[in-house]
Amino acid sequence: MNERQPAGAGDTATEPGFQVRARHTDTTITVYQAYRPGIGRPAARDGRFPSSWKRDRMTWIKPSFLWMMYRCGWGVKEGQETVLAVEITRDGFEWALRNACLSHYVPGLYADQAAWKRQLQRSPARVQWDPERDLRLRPLPYRSLQLGLAGEATERYADEWIVGIRDVTPLATEIHDLVRAGELRAAAALLPRERPYELSDELVGHLRA
Repeated sequence: MNERQPAGAGDTATEPGFQVRARHTDTTITVYQAYRPGIGRPAARDGRFPSSWKRDRMTWIKPSFLWMMYRCGWGVKEGQETVLAVEITRDGFEWALRNACLSHYVPGLYADQAAWKRQLQRSPARVQWDPERDLRLRPLPYRSLQLGLAGEATERYADEWIVGIRDVTPLATEIHDLVRAGELRAAAALLPRERPYELSDELVGHLRA
């Protein structure tokens, strides 16, 4: 299967506003994170996070490669120099969505703000929908999912869901160099192929902002 995004692919005018787009197989989905080298390199080497990785902190996983590039500045921001592609089970990803709460209050999805706060406090995962990004990291008119894991979700992520971890910092650097040189078609050709990830209303109906 070709894992590259064709140059010029994607019609922003027809993209659904809230949709998960990701590199995925029948059993796994790839998400991205960025860490300092002392955490990222051992994680990629061993296929699991080292003991210095703090389980008591919320960890955010991102199915969108370009949104991760926006967040970490193409792997240049301090403390985010190592970009990881983390392949996890679809069962784990969907468990997190099923048990997630939106990170902000949306009238209509919750009875009131107090009800939302109660749900947020007891949920092991939370969801944000942030503008997707283009190759120049400018916001697009549709949203990208960010999934925050805490407590039980963090433990499951680290110990049960991870299938493999790859260091994709060289890829991020190569694409960034092409973007800076104005070679956008060549840069787009290197992007991981992200396809719509079909999700039922049972999984995300409570998470559509």
